[in-house]
Amino acid sequence: MNFIKEQIKAIKRNDPAISCTLEVLLYPCFKACIYYKISHYFYVKKHFFIARYISEKAKRKTGIEIHPGAIIGKGLFIDHGTGVVIGETAIIGDNVTMFHGVTLGGTGKQKGKRHPTIGNNVFIGCGAKILGNITIGDYSKIGANAVILKDVPANSTVVGIPGRIVKK
Repeated sequence: MNFIKEQIKAIKRNDPAISCTLEVLLYPCFKACIYYKISHYFYVKKHFFIARYISEKAKRKTGIEIHPGAIIGKGLFIDHGTGVVIGETAIIGDNVTMFHGVTLGGTGKQKGKRHPTIGNNVFIGCGAKILGNITIGDYSKIGANAVILKDVPANSTVVGIPGRIVKK
């Protein structure tokens, strides 16, 4: 129940378009995070088929694909959400904001940990691609459509293809 309260609070904090708390229940982000929490539970218990079934259902309903193996902190906010992909070994810290079209994916060349680790209070603009076993430091900002293939230090702003730091 605490998770649901945290999720409602995160969405209300991040989206100025919300006019009442009930509206949060309609948000794809809210639904995707609830489905994720359930599928992750089954994944941890090694009920992989059930976990994937739930996550696939969530993807069809919300347009947000979160692998049940991903580890997600509290307060994730995905605005709009369509086209978001979060890979199996991704780790997302607390209070992360991302927009539609974001990919936290692998490069196809690695085994084991192959998806990014996102620190706390990170902002990821729409269409950004963060690929591979890399780390995005706390309080960093990733610009829209940036392609990030290397670690990003804390408190940085990164833009472009390939991503380059424009502010530390």
